[in-house]
Amino acid sequence: MHISAALSRIAPSQTTAMTDRATQLREAGRDIISLSVGEPDFATPPHVLDAAKAALDGGDTKYTPVGGTSRLKQAAALHFARDLGIEVPTSQVTVSAGGKQAIFHAMLATMSEGDEAIVPAPWWVSYPEIIRFAGGKVVPLHTHAKDNFRFTAADLEAQIGPRTQWLLLNSPGNPTGACYPAEMLLGIGEVLRHHPRILILSDDIYAPINYTGARHATLANLCPDLADRILTISGVSKSHAMTGFRIGVAAGPEWLIKAMERLQSHSSGNPCSISQAAAVAAFEGPQEFLAEWCERFRARRDLVVGAINAIPGLSTPTPDGAFYCMVDAAPLMERFGDDARLALHLLDHGVAIVPASAFGHRDGFRISFAADEAKLVEACKRIAEAVA
Repeated sequence: MHISAALSRIAPSQTTAMTDRATQLREAGRDIISLSVGEPDFATPPHVLDAAKAALDGGDTKYTPVGGTSRLKQAAALHFARDLGIEVPTSQVTVSAGGKQAIFHAMLATMSEGDEAIVPAPWWVSYPEIIRFAGGKVVPLHTHAKDNFRFTAADLEAQIGPRTQWLLLNSPGNPTGACYPAEMLLGIGEVLRHHPRILILSDDIYAPINYTGARHATLANLCPDLADRILTISGVSKSHAMTGFRIGVAAGPEWLIKAMERLQSHSSGNPCSISQAAAVAAFEGPQEFLAEWCERFRARRDLVVGAINAIPGLSTPTPDGAFYCMVDAAPLMERFGDDARLALHLLDHGVAIVPASAFGHRDGFRISFAADEAKLVEACKRIAEAVA
């Protein structure tokens, strides 16, 4: 075996590993409810499927420009303006095979050995691994349930050092569901004005899934003077139940977009042509269903939060967005040892979750409530029985 130094710096995704394990157990005949993957259980909207079929029937099966078709870049620019309040020309938009690829290319294109990225924890599992693969150093910015898993401008200022290259923002967040309101982002923006070398990655992939009642707030809209160093990530996977289509979109300064596309030209080439046609329909077509989906997610959130907080030894704050709960299980750690053992114990009782340690946290686990209500009720019942 000849493993590169870059690959040896990262570990496999524990989210994917737990989901794959649950699938294997189900295929072996076990009754497993998987709450480990962040994937809406709703059907992809019909108009999106129709667009994909039309692209196939029309022979739209050839290479496209590496950074996406001009039609999809225009549709993505519409999405950024309409849904995030960010006005960008298509020269500042790129399309990738999922938002994860865009983040990967942004880090690889800009980070040198020893550069630092501030990442709020708990974090999405891939953020630190991507940074480490690029040769960077992860600087955790720990947040806590008592603060609804949000950091303040003062917290950020305390973590900035001479090698800080990036700040990663995710709102609504995975795995906590934390949303940053406009006033907090304005404070964060004020800190960043004093550090002009720092780039900001604003991951807004969960923007449509927001339960606060307020319009989604994003840094590039609130602080336009910082827009020349903000990369905003979005897509159709979560909002339109299109995880398998693998389409992400990013908006940012033109120099960074071109650098990402240069790297993409050698890593994967263009995103799938059929998926791009479907994404155009997703961005340009009806959006009314999103409100209904959001209300269903809200009901599921309330169901899970109520059930978990009724179980002795477990607790969770109420998430403001996305479809995750970060559950605290610290009172159970003397019994189970650590959250990885607790996760395996719950899997033995028919529920797949992801331990908090996968997200740079500890003594708990993440639940995805992107599942139908009957499964969520049964899963919470199994969790209660497992830890009783």
